[in-house]
Order: sequence, then structure tokens, then C-alpha cells
Amino acid sequence: MKKYSNSRSGFFNYRFLLGFVLFSAGFVLALMSLTARSPLSAQSPTGEANGNKYGSSYRNDVSPPLRELPSWSEADRKEEHEANENPKIPYRHRDEADPVIQNHHAAASSTLSVVAPNIAATLNNFDGIPFPGVGCNCAPPDTNGAIGKTQYVQIVNEGYQVFDKTTGNSLLGPNSISSIWTGFGGACETGGNGDPVVLYDHLADRWVVTQFAKATSNGPITDECVAVSTTGDATGSYYRYGFHLGSNFYDYPHLSVWPDGYYMSMNVFNSSGTSYLGPQAFAFDRSKMLAGLPASFISPVGPLGSSVDPFLPADLDGPTLPPGGAPATFVGFPGQSINPNYTTYHFHADFATPANSAFTTFANPPAAGYTSLCPTTRACVPQTGVTSSSYLDGIGDRLMFRLAYRNFGDHESVVGNYTVSANGVAGVRWFELRNVTAGPVSVYQESTYQPDSIWRWMGSAAMDGQGNIAIGFSASSSGIHPQIRYAARLATDPLNTLGQGEAHLYDGAGSQSGTGNRWGDYSALVVDPVDDATFWYTNEYYASNASFNWRTRIGSFKVASASPTPTPTPTPTPTPTPTPTPTPTPTPTPTPTPTLTPAPDFALAITPTSVTVNRGGGTASYTVTITPSGTFNSSVTLSVTGLPSGASGTFSPNPAASSSTLSVTVPSSVSKGTYIFTVTGMGGIPTITHTTTAKLVKSPRP
Repeated sequence: MKKYSNSRSGFFNYRFLLGFVLFSAGFVLALMSLTARSPLSAQSPTGEANGNKYGSSYRNDVSPPLRELPSWSEADRKEEHEANENPKIPYRHRDEADPVIQNHHAAASSTLSVVAPNIAATLNNFDGIPFPGVGCNCAPPDTNGAIGKTQYVQIVNEGYQVFDKTTGNSLLGPNSISSIWTGFGGACETGGNGDPVVLYDHLADRWVVTQFAKATSNGPITDECVAVSTTGDATGSYYRYGFHLGSNFYDYPHLSVWPDGYYMSMNVFNSSGTSYLGPQAFAFDRSKMLAGLPASFISPVGPLGSSVDPFLPADLDGPTLPPGGAPATFVGFPGQSINPNYTTYHFHADFATPANSAFTTFANPPAAGYTSLCPTTRACVPQTGVTSSSYLDGIGDRLMFRLAYRNFGDHESVVGNYTVSANGVAGVRWFELRNVTAGPVSVYQESTYQPDSIWRWMGSAAMDGQGNIAIGFSASSSGIHPQIRYAARLATDPLNTLGQGEAHLYDGAGSQSGTGNRWGDYSALVVDPVDDATFWYTNEYYASNASFNWRTRIGSFKVASASPTPTPTPTPTPTPTPTPTPTPTPTPTPTPTPTLTPAPDFALAITPTSVTVNRGGGTASYTVTITPSGTFNSSVTLSVTGLPSGASGTFSPNPAASSSTLSVTVPSSVSKGTYIFTVTGMGGIPTITHTTTAKLVKSPRP
């Protein structure tokens, strides 16, 4: 959480109290100023129906290409700030003996033994964004990242950077996250406050960038700002959205991709941040956001209550979609005082008829017993060279980012992790749940990874296309500086073990002092959508003993074998057969190499790329060309967004199979200037979406 204070006295301070006293008046004024900015900026009313709250984006538009935005400069640097600690979740858990500790490095064998690890070294390994994070001199960095077809995007408090995934070279940035909302106005442009997440929507070849925002400088976090790229190029333009969630303090947002929506979890507190109100789930209309259209959100009314533990939404990995009509799944942290369990929720979001939406508890598979990690002090993870006053925040009261979902056809798997205390040090408790949408939900395996006396925490878990699991995490102790490591298991390893052992992604050379004891607040392990086998992990480290001088690292590695490993089956006893009389061996006929049929797809292009109309107005004409590939033979429905207010566009024909004429009518009332607009094409089953952009110039000359 990026929440600033010059004090280390905790979440609540006098400046925040003053902000709360002024909050109501300031918030109303902020909304009034937004309303005055343009018709689109007025907050659409929220409504309630059958226990659901729903509302619309109060503004949406399309950004210029990010590569054309001004670069960050030293003049943008802010003063150093310590982050206040995350508001605490009420502690209820009753400690129990941990029956699933893996306390040895394991080999891929039927028994545990202390052996050399089998896990491979990194493939790529390079530095990411360093402190000060471009937009703020703050801690923690909230490091996470996502991998696409050719690019890796990393995001931290408060900056983003785009890398070439083959070379590790920077393609763009680092630049400020808030700069993405340049010209957008309101909280998203001026009140961006961190807790960023970047996702790659591999179903649509799009990037999703988000952070939360304040509507008033001294008020609570009330808004979520979401940007969806218009193409698969992370350096291009984005559809931008601002959502006002309510008047509470919405903390620790984590998003996920699901076929029918972008889903988000929040830990909600009262507006002063002093009382936990419970988790809250949100669903954003993905189909509208992919097309740049005004979008809505749906949520159960308010948070679920202070007795409910935080949860995370399942994030889709792999090419196979969930079963048709499957609800989005959320899984809760097992923090209950008795009978701790992985509470599994189903969210049916109906954007056409919000009253039909439902958020329900589906199952309560039991979690193995464990001991909570430093529930009262929380800042308990030691580092070498510093005193206990600089121990690090273990954040043992919630699931850690991400909750990764995968459909194998014959079963569904969800993998996640959290941090517990095991034999006096922090250990990563990881788990795999099965059949979370159709049921019955079961804990297929779970284990606490604590093979020695090193503290391991701040984990992130993922599963590749073969069912192999990897966990990335931070590691530290009183004898070492914080390090970035990873461990893994093959699908054929004994259950409940990370049977491939552990590797070091990067060993820090320094420890963190001060900085509010903050670390994380999260890291991210993701799977390459191209080969469905390469894991990419990012986390933070320190290059030397310092305060406010974190670094980040990005690395990739594989666990998978060269080809999918089949599920072992019993070998039948062979039946003896007579030895045949030898005969001449015929010359084999070469087997022709099968020709792979490209997947159905289409390309979208627009010509000319720029048309100028004079100050009296007129009609600008463009040709949109649709080029099918593979077996694509569907018509494509076209839409246009980003035209200046007063202008309108029509397509003929629409839908179109090969080309369509876009006629943009520009009245004289449109102000002079250059306008970048986006044409979106959607077609096929399942729907394929592509976009292209062009310019409309209103000339001051007759």
C-alpha cells in the first residue's frame, strides 16, 4: 500500500485525522469539479438490486500512445516517504501444530532426503525499476509484473517499465503510472496513490494496468483507475477508466482476468482506516473495456463484515477456458479461529441485468493447521546487519498475489500461498485446490515449505501447462541479506512436496533499515502465454545497507520437461509371443510432416492514417480493411471511440467481411486540434478483438 507519512507511529496520525474531518466537504467539492470538466466525467449513480451494488465509470477515454508521453525527469521526484503499515486484519486464528511441513530439500523420489536440487537456473535475469520508483520516493515497491507475447511489463510504486522479453532491454520507461492518465482529469490523473497491478489478458492480447486513487488529498482511497491497452503493444494507447467505489477506505486491490470480466478483491476499512469492515469483491465489464466503451462494475453491497477473512480472485492461466458459464472464483485466507478453511466463493456477474448477479459461498475445504506469523508485531523477519527495530513485515494475515487458475479438461486447479510460522521461522504455505467452479472443491495438496533455518515469505505461486508448480519468494535471516529465490515441483513428484528443490534468482548485498519495516507488499510469478512453460518472477532486494534504496529484479526459468509428462499408468505384464521368422526389412516410407493450420484470426487496418477537415466542418472518410488469416471466416462488427465531442462516425457496411468505409461527420462546433481515435473490430467464436488508430485533424483554416 502506498500510503505516506513522515511518522512511524502507525496508520493513524494527526494529519490523517484532519483530512478525515475535512473529507466530506472536500469529497463533494472534488466530485463537483469532475462534473464540470465534461459530460463524461459526471459520476453515474450507483444502484442496488437484490443485494448488489452497481455503478458506471465516471469517465472513459483513450490515451495517446505511452511511447509518445513525456519521459520522467528529476523534476518529478518527490520527497522520501515511509509507508504506513497496512491496516491490520483482526487476528482470530488459533495456532495448531503444522502437519504438512516440508523440512528438507526434496528430490524427485518417493521419500524426502537432503540432496542437491534439480531445479534449473534462470534463463533471463536482469534488473527492473530501482528506487525511487519514478513517481514517488516511497516504500514498499509493491513489485509485480506480467508477461505477453514479446514484452514483459513491470510495475511498482509508482512507476512502470516495458522490457523486451527476449533480451531484457528496456523498450519504454521507467515512467510514472499516473502519467498514463495525463489529460484524464480527476483522481486518476492527480490522486493516483499506488497499490498497482499489471496483468496480461492473454485471451485478448491486451495489458491491464491499475492503481487506486484519492478523490481528495487528505481523504481515504475511494477510486480505482483501470487502463486496458488497445493492442498487444504495451507501449501503445490505452482505454482509460475511472471508477468511484464508495466512501470507505478501499485497500490492497488485486485484480484477475476471467472470460466475462475483470475481477477485483479489496480489504475495506472505515474512512479513517481504523476499523476493518471486511473484504469486498468487484467485477468490471471486460467486454466493454476491451472496446473502449463506457463500462460498469458490480459488487455485493458493502464489505462482507469484520469476521470475514480477506480473499483473492482466481486469475486465468493457459489456453483452456473455464467450463462454459463458470462463475468467477474467489478463495479466502484460512484465518478462522476454529476449523480454518479455504472458503471458496462464486461470483456470477450479470452486467446486462445487475439484479441477477450473485456472490455466494460455494465450499469450505479445510486447511491444515498452522501457526500464525508474528500476528502482533508483524515486522518480525530478521536481516543481517540491522537491529530488530528494522525487521521486515511478514504480512501473514492474507493470501499473497496471485491466485492462479488453470483448466486441464479433466480437472481444474487453483494454486496460491500465504506465510506462516514453522519451527520458529517464516515458511511459505502453498496449496492446490481442485474443481473450484463445478465442485466438489477439494484440497488436492498443501505444504509448508520450510527446509532449513532461513525465513521465507512474500511468496507467489503459479502452475504451468504440464501441471508443474513453482513458488517465488523472499528469503532472509540474521545471517544473510534478503534474497530472491524460487522452488518447484514436477507434476509427477510426490504430493505435498516441492520436489525439485530451490534456486537463487538474485542475492541482495544489503539490508533495509527504517522505511517503516515495509517489504513487498507483494511479488508476482506468472507463466509465459507463448510456451505455457516459462515462469517469470519479480521481487525486491537491496544492493547495500540503506533506507529508501530498494532495487527490483526480474528473472525467468523453466520447470517443464521438453514435452508434456504423461500421467504414469501401471505397466501390464507382457504376454509371451512366438519369435517370428526374420524377413527382409522393407525400406520405410517417410511420414509426411503434418501441416499446422494457423489459428483463426484477422488483422485490422485503417487508411489513410490522418484526414484533415477545415474549420467549417465536413466529413472525413477512412477505409477499414479486414484481413482474415487461418480459418477465420466471420463478419467483424466495427465501432469507433475517441472522436471529439460533437463528431460522429458510421460504418458501411457493418458488420463487414473484408472492408468498410468509416464516415466521420465533424460539425463546425468541434474545436480545432488533432484527435486520435480508435476503431475496434470484434468477430468470430470465441470473439477475437483487434483495434487500430487514426487521426482526425480540425484545421483552423477555411
